[in-house]
Amino acid sequence: MPTLRDAPADAQIVSHQLMLRAGMIRQEAAGIYAWLPLGLKVLKKIEQVVREEMNRAGAVEILMPTLQLADLWRESGRYEAYGEEMLRIKDRHDRDLLYGPTAEEVVTDIFRSYVKSYKDLPKNLYNIQWKFRDERRPRFGVMRGREFLMKDAYSFDIDEASARKSYNRMFLAYLNVYARLGLKAIPVRADTGPIGGDLSHEFIILAETGESEVFAHRDLVEMGAPGPDIDWEGDLQPLVDQRTRLYAASDEMHDQARFEAEAAEGDRMTARGIEVGHIFYFGTKYSAPMKALVAGPDGKDVPVQMGSYGVGVSRLVAGIIEASHDDAGIIWPASVAPFGAAVLNLRVGDAGCDEICEAAYKALSDAGLDPLYDDRDDRPGAKFAATDLVGIPWQLIVGPKAVAEGVVELKNRATGERQTLPLDAALKAIIGG
Repeated sequence: MPTLRDAPADAQIVSHQLMLRAGMIRQEAAGIYAWLPLGLKVLKKIEQVVREEMNRAGAVEILMPTLQLADLWRESGRYEAYGEEMLRIKDRHDRDLLYGPTAEEVVTDIFRSYVKSYKDLPKNLYNIQWKFRDERRPRFGVMRGREFLMKDAYSFDIDEASARKSYNRMFLAYLNVYARLGLKAIPVRADTGPIGGDLSHEFIILAETGESEVFAHRDLVEMGAPGPDIDWEGDLQPLVDQRTRLYAASDEMHDQARFEAEAAEGDRMTARGIEVGHIFYFGTKYSAPMKALVAGPDGKDVPVQMGSYGVGVSRLVAGIIEASHDDAGIIWPASVAPFGAAVLNLRVGDAGCDEICEAAYKALSDAGLDPLYDDRDDRPGAKFAATDLVGIPWQLIVGPKAVAEGVVELKNRATGERQTLPLDAALKAIIGG
């Protein structure tokens, strides 16, 4: 963990500063980062939460290439239209390739190669893969980088009514993802652009340092996620309606008159937020030009109805930090913390301290908490500062004086609460907490 005392001067926002100081990432080029051990552990844990909730909602994981054929994008009409953000490449055979900024064309090509009948629908294929957009001004660390890890899912249905059901599944699954990451997420209606319709939502997490302003009914903000016991095969519309009938908008879509009409003064809430997900129904935008057709019940071929659903996995690392930190550093939710607990040996080489630390490390490891053992020959203050900085939820502190008294010190990173307890009681508090 190559931690830093101070953040580089060009790190403007809290998450970028703390990720650099905690030794989570290292910049290799503008908007391109290497993920160091601590950062990679967090990234993988967020990725796994996203994967589990996608699987639970019935999506099926695939892995698509980062390099894509330009000819697929020419089929959809997006190759020239996408603009300078697309990194275009030629291989040794002079074939046009690109580093994928998204994967609608590739997944449509995969789908049309194998699915020919409405009887094989619905389908939802998702991919957790690195993307590249050649941003003119990459900034804010991984919050707006050029290379980023994204979960992108794509649904395929026979008609619009079925497509709405697929959309609803993703809408609710996203709320469960953010809740498991310890975040308060608000779904806000997003602009559907030239395609039209009313099926597009952004998911914004509340953070005082957020990039946009959010206006929402307080009941929506306080409403919990639907949870794991959803009947995914049942009617999900009431659960979605419960959350979409209440006013919620970012500053781009905000209508103050409507806000005042739909929410009493005491129910109106304004906060800062960060967009971390976007779901979108776009019908036959890709299936029609790319001829992704299936035989319907009447035997006639029709283009499938599609939707896309994106979660910025690497962006979420920064988003969680923006939403959960203090002056000392990061405060990770237990679900994505790089380590479940830290064992701090304040006098390495002391037989009593070493014995207690090794016993605590083994007990925490056996309980599946993936602990960190700080056995560096360093000052106690430096160990405390580093552990606070990287945000490990529990600190079990072992010093010679406490060992002589048969106790250890336990610190909760989120609350700052400190307790002096026998080792067994401290371990029980960590494992049970």
